[in-house]
Amino acid sequence: MSDEVPGVAHHSSPPPGLPDLVLASASPRRRELLAQLGLTFRVMPPDVDETPLAGERPAELVVRLATTKARTVEGEPVIAADTIVELDGELLGKPVDDTDARRMLQRLSGRTHHVHTGVAVRTDERLETDVVTTAVRFAALRPGVLDWYLATGEPFDKAGAYAIQGAGAVLVEGVRGSVSNVVGLPLTAVVTLLQRVTGWTL
Repeated sequence: MSDEVPGVAHHSSPPPGLPDLVLASASPRRRELLAQLGLTFRVMPPDVDETPLAGERPAELVVRLATTKARTVEGEPVIAADTIVELDGELLGKPVDDTDARRMLQRLSGRTHHVHTGVAVRTDERLETDVVTTAVRFAALRPGVLDWYLATGEPFDKAGAYAIQGAGAVLVEGVRGSVSNVVGLPLTAVVTLLQRVTGWTL
């Protein structure tokens, strides 16, 4: 999908028995992943303060934010998610500028980091959450590769300053766990939570 207007329905022949969904996210990656399941959904980006609380662990943070997002928007059922990149306890969000993106990528170079996504599915009667963690191993990045990747412009709206589904795949040496989680929406967890909350199955 592209150029969706918040609040406008996207239709792609949903499986029978699934109510009209609300996706509480402005992320085009999450919209694309959810559409791959053939679901019908409306996009309703929430307005949520994503500042971590003092002493909050990554898994706690992403579940709290996903839950808050799911409760912020109207309609039901609602799918919400939050993704963070973590390296040795440091949370790597979206870089603020070129220097910040370079710093993040240099930190990730040649090392294994973890991508945590909290997912929440809510109806008026019930809310279920899950956390999915994927280990991602970066190749050792030469300065020329860093310069090339920064010049693509891809790092600047991505947690951890890279996109595994784009040119950033060149930086990744290996993945252990859900690949869709690294993109921003672990589809297996989404399907499981939808089944628990709504009774729907693929």
